[in-house]
Amino acid sequence: MSGTVSHAELMDSTYRYQRLIYDVTRRYYLLGRDRLVRDLAPPPGGRVLEIGCGTGRNLARIAAQYPECALFGLDISQEMLRSARSKLGAHATLVRADACDFDGTALFGAGGFDRVVLSYSLSMIPDWHRALHMAAAQLAPGGELHVLDFGDQSHLPRGFRHLLQAWLARFHVTPRVDLHAHMQAVAAKQGQKLRFQSLYRDYARYGVLSRPL
Repeated sequence: MSGTVSHAELMDSTYRYQRLIYDVTRRYYLLGRDRLVRDLAPPPGGRVLEIGCGTGRNLARIAAQYPECALFGLDISQEMLRSARSKLGAHATLVRADACDFDGTALFGAGGFDRVVLSYSLSMIPDWHRALHMAAAQLAPGGELHVLDFGDQSHLPRGFRHLLQAWLARFHVTPRVDLHAHMQAVAAKQGQKLRFQSLYRDYARYGVLSRPL
């Protein structure tokens, strides 16, 4: 895919050292991640994939809450995967791959996942529309895609919103303010159902696509 190498290099450069403090600093503004983990509720023995797994923070919490599940993660940044592998050990299978162009069966074996997670990752993926379609296509019958990311913070104080967006831009993060519309389009195209809500005065948005059995 055009641009894949340059984006991978950008992410490695951005997080080569940031990964060492990522979990400590991001806990204050990547809101809703623990709620997502609680809401996953995968079936016993289910397969859970996180796309853009970063340092493995979410997968570690999923492993703790659903120890019977098989966990998988991919990220375009080798630097972030270094942290994830250190954190997760044998609890998850991790690979370097592009969220916009991958084959889940070829990477991880078997077909389809019971739960797929995109947590604050679409806002860092240039071709995020394609990544969203790819993620939804990985679902097994009865599976769910859980997407959590920044809203436009339109109901928060203007000064706070401007400071936050300036901070996010330093790390190549762009809130996807039309996420709802694109998740609706994916649902219609792939025959899935959508649940969607705004969180924390539109600080974040949370959507769940469900594939019928």
